[in-house]
Amino acid sequence: MSTANYVIGVDYGTDSVRSVLVDTANGKEIASSVFLYPRWQKGLYCKPAVNQFRQHPLDYIEGLTHTIKDCLAKAGGAEIAHLVKGISVDTTGSSPVAVDATGTPLALTKDFEENPNAMFVLWKDHTSVKEAAEINEHATKFSTNYLKYVGGIYSSEWFWSKLLHILRVDKSIKKGAASWVEHCDWVPFLLCGGNDITAMKRSRCAAGHKALWAEEFDGLPPEDFFSSLDPLLAGFRDKLFTDTYTSDIPAGTLSEEWATKLGLDTDVVVGVGAFDAHMGAVGGQIEPYYLSKVMGTSTCDILVAPNQDLHGKLINGICGQVNGSVIPGMAGLEAGQSAFGDVYAWFKNLISWPLNHLLTESDVIDEATATALKAELEGKIIARLSNEAAALPEGEYAELAIDWLNGRRTPDANQELKGAITGLGLGTDAPRFFRALAAATCFGAKAIVDRFEEQGVPVKGIIGIGGVAKKSAYIMQMMADVLEMPIRIHRFEHTCALGAAMFAAVAAGIYPNIEAAMAAMGTGFEKEYKPNIKKQKLYRQHYQQYLGLGRYLEKYNKKDVKPYLS
Repeated sequence: MSTANYVIGVDYGTDSVRSVLVDTANGKEIASSVFLYPRWQKGLYCKPAVNQFRQHPLDYIEGLTHTIKDCLAKAGGAEIAHLVKGISVDTTGSSPVAVDATGTPLALTKDFEENPNAMFVLWKDHTSVKEAAEINEHATKFSTNYLKYVGGIYSSEWFWSKLLHILRVDKSIKKGAASWVEHCDWVPFLLCGGNDITAMKRSRCAAGHKALWAEEFDGLPPEDFFSSLDPLLAGFRDKLFTDTYTSDIPAGTLSEEWATKLGLDTDVVVGVGAFDAHMGAVGGQIEPYYLSKVMGTSTCDILVAPNQDLHGKLINGICGQVNGSVIPGMAGLEAGQSAFGDVYAWFKNLISWPLNHLLTESDVIDEATATALKAELEGKIIARLSNEAAALPEGEYAELAIDWLNGRRTPDANQELKGAITGLGLGTDAPRFFRALAAATCFGAKAIVDRFEEQGVPVKGIIGIGGVAKKSAYIMQMMADVLEMPIRIHRFEHTCALGAAMFAAVAAGIYPNIEAAMAAMGTGFEKEYKPNIKKQKLYRQHYQQYLGLGRYLEKYNKKDVKPYLS
C-alpha cells in the first residue's frame, strides 16, 4: 500500500483557474488542469471603457470542480484521491463580493443572478477611483495614521474603496449584504460547507494588505473612521471581522457535499486562503530581501524580511507590509504594476484589428481557413515582435513609453494615470513600438526596486514567476539589464498553485511550518538572466527619460489639464 501523501493547490488567476496535484515528499507535479472562465471569456458583466471588471461566482465554482476532478482523473482516480490530505487556495485580490448571512455571494441568490454589483469586483476594476481619493483625504483627519501599513495611499483596487462604491451605486446590495468577503476567504469557506458568515476565517494576507487590518489597531480601524467617511458604512465594520489567520492554519475540512462532488474524503484539510502572488512567492522559494515578481496580466511583487529588521520602519507608496502575510513570523511587503502582460496583450489586440474584424469577411479564403489563419498568426505575434525588437540597432531608440495603461499601483498608487508614448515618427514600426512598451514595463519594475532601496530595504535579486517570466526571454533579459541585477526563473509551471500546495501540506500537518515545506517541495530554478553591463549606460539614460515623462504626465493629471489643449 502506498504511503505517499498528496495535496492540491488551487490558483485563481484573472482569466482562468488552475489546480495542481502535488506529491508532498518532493513537490513533484502529479497532474494539473486549467479552466478558462466561460462568462469572463465572453466579456459578460464587464465594461472596459469605464474600468468595470466583474466575475460571476459560477465561473469560480465550475472551475474549482472541473480542475480538481480532472487532476484526480489524470492521476488515477479513486486510488489517488484517498491519498489527498489537503487543499489550499490562492486568488487575485482585492476581489471582494457582497454575501448574505450564510456567506453566499448575492449573485448566487434570487434576483441578483445577473447583477454585476452582486458579483466579485475583480482586482483590476477601477470604478472606485473617487472613493479611494476620499479615503485618502479622510484619513488625514485622524491622529492615528490608519494607512500606515498600506504604504500611506489607499487604492481603488482595494477592499473599502470597492465596498463604498457598490453601496453608493446599488441600494439593493446595501439591503442584501450581511458582509463583504474576499475571494480567497470565500472559496475555503465554500469547500468546508460554511453557512454562517460570522464563522468565516479571514486571511491575514488579504485583510492586512487591502482592508486596513493591523495588529496595532487590534483589528480594523474604529467605527468612527468609516461612519464619518460616509453614513452608508455605518455599522458595516461590525459585519466584518476582528481576527485574521495566516495560511498555515486550517480553515476546516472538506464538507460531505464537496467531498462527494470532488471524489475526495471528508478528512481532507482545507487551508486558510491568501492572494496569488503571496503564495506564489512561497512556491517560488522566496528568500529574505529577494523580490519575487509574479508576472502575468499585472505584476505583484513580494519581499519578505525579518520583523526585527523592519521594527519601526514603514515603506511609503507600496501595497502594504503585514506580519505573516507571506511567511508566518516574517514581514511581507507587497508592490506591483497594474499592467504588465496586459500591456503586451493590448498592443497585440491593437495591431490584430484587421485579423479580428476583416479576415473572416475575406472574398479570397473561406471562413474556416480565415479562422484558422487568425489563430495561427495571433499565436506568433508577440514572439515575432520580440525577435524583431531584439535585433533593432541600439542607437536608434527614439520611442519612449509609460506603462500606466491601467493606472499605477506602485510606487504611490494612482489609478487615474494613463499610459503614453512619445518620440513617434514615420520610421516607427511595430517592433519599435513594442520595444518601447517592453522597456516601459521594465522601467516600471525598476521604480519599485528603487522605492524599496531608497527607504532602506535592500533588494538582492529577482525571482521571476508567471507566464511572462517563463515565456519571454526578450523581456526578462531587458529587465535584468534595466535592474542591473540577476533574475532567477522558477522551474515549476504553476508556481502560485505550488505555493498553495505547500501551505496545504502545512495546514494538513505533513510539515511543521512553511519553511520546511518549501525546503522539501521546492523544485528549484530553470534559468538565470544576468545583466549585460554593456547596456548599463543606455538603460540608465532611458530610465531617467522615463521618470521625466512620468512626472510631466502626472503634473498635468493633478491639474486636470490636458497637455494637448490650449
